[in-house]
Amino acid sequence: MKEALQTLKQFLGITQAPVSHSEKILSAVGGFIAIFLLIVINQTFLDLPSSWALVASMGASAVLLFAMPHGALSQPWPLFGGHLSAAFIGVSCALFIDEPIIAASCAVGLTILAMYYLKCIHPPGGATALTAVIGGESIHQLGYQFLITPVLLNLLAIFVVAMMFNFIFHWRRYPAYLNRHDALSPHPKLSALEATQKPATISHDDFIQALKQIDSFVGINEDEIKRIFELANYNAVHSHLTAQEIHLGGLYCNDQADKEWSIRQIIDESPSTDPQKDFVIFKQIAGEQKTRSDCITRSEFSLWAKYPMVEEGKRWKRQDIQKIQALHDNNT
Repeated sequence: MKEALQTLKQFLGITQAPVSHSEKILSAVGGFIAIFLLIVINQTFLDLPSSWALVASMGASAVLLFAMPHGALSQPWPLFGGHLSAAFIGVSCALFIDEPIIAASCAVGLTILAMYYLKCIHPPGGATALTAVIGGESIHQLGYQFLITPVLLNLLAIFVVAMMFNFIFHWRRYPAYLNRHDALSPHPKLSALEATQKPATISHDDFIQALKQIDSFVGINEDEIKRIFELANYNAVHSHLTAQEIHLGGLYCNDQADKEWSIRQIIDESPSTDPQKDFVIFKQIAGEQKTRSDCITRSEFSLWAKYPMVEEGKRWKRQDIQKIQALHDNNT
């Protein structure tokens, strides 16, 4: 029965990460203050009916800024970039697409696409784009002024409130940059040695305990955090070469994208116990500068190389570092 209940919770996405009652109350109070101020601003400076729907999308932003002040989707660039790009796209769709259903659908779809490429994903922006299309004639009459009043005005207000309110509580400081550089943060800090030590095992309960220590809602479930941790550990072990792993005849890749990608082979070496005199000569055999060759220290080459490669037929394939090292040890 207990296992069935656990499976149901996972299926429904019910998070097990505990958050203290004080954090829940602070989030609620911050959201109340922000929306109260936004409504006052809209009543004072704007025609309220023309911006009422926008206040609703700002309410969604308030959830992120006050319940998840350190979340990636809550930071200033996603907040401003997400809403403003959404407003621009929404107004454009309303102006140039006559059919409201098509215009509304295009506004949301294009907003999602734009937020991806602009690196400013902010879910409430979808509501802003929709508001620009279906918000009524008073919003349509604003045209691109909609980006300034009411969108930008509301964004500045909620951003200032989020900064000032969260600043009072040093563990909640917003943006996340301020919290990361806050010496008063109560969360345990790891020494350089502790941060690099690899624990023998990490259990599900360990992640729950870690999330409890953060005492803030995290926009990713504990299972995904565990998976990310496992992948990071795997990459740390398998994607970093030391100078000792660079050997004569070896093929290595830098794991860069597009034009920066290349494969180099060690064609000669001058071994030495002094790292400054331990030289290797490489030839670039794949990539943009295919004929390039150079002589650098083995340590410098290891900083460039990410992992060893092997050619199978006409295709390059990543080769396991541990197997390469075992072959090298056997040969020496």
